Amino acid sequence: MYHIIINPASRSGRGLRIWKQQIEPVFQSQNIPYHPYFSEKAGDTVRIAGEISRHADASLSLIILGGDGTVNEALQGIPDTSRIIMGYIPTGSSNDLARDLNISKDPLQALDLILHTGMPHPMDLGTVTFSDGSTRRFAVSCGIGFDAAVCEEALHSKIKAAMNRLGLGKLTYLGIALKQLFSAKAVSGKLILEDDSTVDIGNMLFSACMLHRFEGGGFMFAPDADDSDGFLNVCAVGDLSKLLILFALPTAFTGKHYRFKGITPYKARSLTLETTLPLWVHTDGEVSRKSSRIHVACEKNAIQILR
Repeated sequence: MYHIIINPASRSGRGLRIWKQQIEPVFQSQNIPYHPYFSEKAGDTVRIAGEISRHADASLSLIILGGDGTVNEALQGIPDTSRIIMGYIPTGSSNDLARDLNISKDPLQALDLILHTGMPHPMDLGTVTFSDGSTRRFAVSCGIGFDAAVCEEALHSKIKAAMNRLGLGKLTYLGIALKQLFSAKAVSGKLILEDDSTVDIGNMLFSACMLHRFEGGGFMFAPDADDSDGFLNVCAVGDLSKLLILFALPTAFTGKHYRFKGITPYKARSLTLETTLPLWVHTDGEVSRKSSRIHVACEKNAIQILR
């Protein structure tokens, strides 16, 4: 039995049509047992994933039809991710998880991989813990500062929906990034690694903790990331002039940004990030709060995904 969580609003409202016209007919024509669940409002995916998990006896075959944010919401509701074998049909705007796992954006090709050709791949998950003890999981990346501020604005952007319909969603993030760049305030940061060594990040723009290579619709902030090695790849950006950042930012699409002084990679199983002012924090592009201190950790091979 396949349990399928569908975000009908994904791909600018085409998620439901993709399900009805392309995906569900395959299950019906091939007599494959399935149960669909539809998210209608914020929090639905968390609740649905939790209910499915609680009623499953052993391993659970779970398919997500949506974007990276839908996957992220599902992870918050699953108490034991080690029992999950997840299939992913990417219908979001950024699709960074699918991009790194080479899962096709074509819904039928992604479904064929799930049903016939894909093999379970053990994948790391990350957890961010806030000062009040609350936590959020992530599958792709967690960031504090500029990248999270871009995500926060994109989540509420009317332009994003229009650009997605034209297939130009990546340009939305780039445009918002330029806007946020010039409005960003000077903030000092501190990176505390697992061996208690400390790195000061003066005038920090952002720090991204990556499990996969891409975030933000194709920015390759961690070109050396391995999603099953048990490590976070950190991209810390600070002490660059805004003019230099204008030149550096486009090079991140090809992972060439580390040639710029002030953009530095780090690698750790866990770390703590502190900032002098509260900044937006995102997990897989989902933004819910600001914080001036987060602890981020990687859980090795926490879930299996078909690829």
